[in-house]
Amino acid sequence: MSTPTGAGVRPVRRRPHHAVLPLAALAAAAAGSAYLYRTDPHQSGHFLPRCPFNWLTGLLCPACGGTRLAYDLLHGDPVRAFHDNALLLVLSPALAWMAGRWVVEGLRGRRWQPVLRPRTQYALLVAAVCWTVVRNLR
Repeated sequence: MSTPTGAGVRPVRRRPHHAVLPLAALAAAAAGSAYLYRTDPHQSGHFLPRCPFNWLTGLLCPACGGTRLAYDLLHGDPVRAFHDNALLLVLSPALAWMAGRWVVEGLRGRRWQPVLRPRTQYALLVAAVCWTVVRNLR
């Protein structure tokens, strides 16, 4: 007795290696950094995305100034980067560590997702809201 072809048989779906997404993100970051290195966001007339929150409301979001911050760090000017966005500058070592960990775990064939404790999540949310208010009061 034979079964009809394809009846009740699911095709095997192969998942990509765990390193594909972090390596793709790393390649995109490298390409973006290369473009940003030659493009000064402090001057107008360049093809750089505008913050959607700022575009809609006219207010600065917690990440506004991140592009200028990255440009200044690429050019070795941490003081100017601090003036662009102090909160992101303070958080950048932790963000870089998390991105590096994501890549390393992916290369090891493991899936890694950062798990932040609820207290840490609330602290980051409060810091972002306070930073947004302070930046927009100036």
